[in-house]
Amino acid sequence: MKEKFPKGAAWMNGQFIDISEAKISVLDWGFLRSDATYDVVHVWNKRFFRLDHHIDRFYASTKKLRMPCKIKRSELKSILAGCVKKADFENSYVEMIQTRGMSPTFDRDPRKSVPRFIAFAIPFGWILEPKKINKGMDLAISKIKRISPDSVDPRVKNYHWLDLVNGMYEAYDRGHYTAVLIDENSNVLEGPGFNIFSVSSNKLITPNKGVLEGVTRQTAIDLAIEINIPVIKKSISTEAFKNSEEAFATSTAGGIIPITKIDGKVVGNGKVGEITQTIIDLYWEKHNHPDWTEDINDLL
Repeated sequence: MKEKFPKGAAWMNGQFIDISEAKISVLDWGFLRSDATYDVVHVWNKRFFRLDHHIDRFYASTKKLRMPCKIKRSELKSILAGCVKKADFENSYVEMIQTRGMSPTFDRDPRKSVPRFIAFAIPFGWILEPKKINKGMDLAISKIKRISPDSVDPRVKNYHWLDLVNGMYEAYDRGHYTAVLIDENSNVLEGPGFNIFSVSSNKLITPNKGVLEGVTRQTAIDLAIEINIPVIKKSISTEAFKNSEEAFATSTAGGIIPITKIDGKVVGNGKVGEITQTIIDLYWEKHNHPDWTEDINDLL
């Protein structure tokens, strides 16, 4: 049976190709050992949102993994914009990846491998569909512990998702939409592709360690500071999270996402909270701001 692919375009080996043609070797360490890093930026109305923040993190991640990306920033931007242009998207989910690559002799020494860079653009994806935003997410607190930050630095965006996927299945089995994982002390951390915030006494609280320092997480912090809402980075116990006055998740895949139920308990009055809604509105307003966005045509 022929595989089906979404509409999209990719860049590999110095050329733009259809997404269906984007393939790597089964011997690539990114495939065999999840030895890779990546970053995802979105395009809205043909404008990248906070592109430099994503590229900064991507460069930092490749450096931390000892396979620094050698593509210059201007060229990288042009490649990402080119993927969007080739696929003819107004709104898009754009990913840049660097794998360890492979060694011509399949040597087990990672220093012998030649890193591989890949980029692609596919249709914009949502953690929670827009038509469900007003209802919010029903989140389960998983019993599964997130991979220890002492083992894998969560600030390096990676494909170590087995704990997150298992958490998702646990949530499905319990009748919830998705899950947030915990640390060894049962503090809540993050979910599959999103950070979390609790709102209490007109303050935002978000975990301070053991999580990806998401670009959308930072955007929510920046917006809160802009409107004089204090932000506290600290551990959040499961009980404190369940007793939030408001709660929301943040992700490139949808922005600011209200959480209205946690482990079956209604958050606040069960509706999107006032502070959450204010940050949602500001977030989408910034998509028209020249200091926060870049037109794809200016990068080609």
